[in-house]
Amino acid sequence: MIRRLLCLVLLLPAFAHADVDPRFARLRDTAEPLGGLGAFLERYIGECGSLFASSDCRTKADAFRKHYRGKRMYMIVTEEVATMVAPGAYQPNTGHFSVHVTPVFSGGRYALTDGTPKKTDAEGTPLLPALTMTGTSPQGWNGGVFSRLFSSQGVRVQVIFTPLDIWTLTQPGGGKTFGVAARIEAILVTEGRTGQQMGLWLEGKDAPKKK
Repeated sequence: MIRRLLCLVLLLPAFAHADVDPRFARLRDTAEPLGGLGAFLERYIGECGSLFASSDCRTKADAFRKHYRGKRMYMIVTEEVATMVAPGAYQPNTGHFSVHVTPVFSGGRYALTDGTPKKTDAEGTPLLPALTMTGTSPQGWNGGVFSRLFSSQGVRVQVIFTPLDIWTLTQPGGGKTFGVAARIEAILVTEGRTGQQMGLWLEGKDAPKKK
């Protein structure tokens, strides 16, 4: 869990400010950078039933949600934990390709999701339809290069979102799982090594909200 949280620390590496689509850049510049998704979700959800919870746990959680609910946030999901992104079709004649992102972003025990999920898979992971973006590969790429970026954890994801409500789902084996429903405004997929833009998804503009 500690390793996952460290991977999700969003200290804005230098290439995060490389040349990207100006639409994404404008949104990013109006958003607050997120320090770590796991810690943010823990404080936003504020489970206070534990024996180790402080007496003012609920008060702190309420204040934290009041401060951040509806506020635009920006986070980077590093290559090691960007399991929500997957390759789509690659057209060798044109270099056009598609990338799929399932908008479920794990942070420790919790998850940030695009909207409120209705059910989970057998492992308790929330199920949501993937969002699709398209791009064109640079000179020298082929289908093998494209596929290896994903199989070798070479893709990074940047997300602009607004946190909203807390959701609760029943786990397949019993018990409850919690998460935060958000409005995903933009998702930028880049090559992790160079920061080169591979695809951009914008809410209500370049792609339909749901498939």
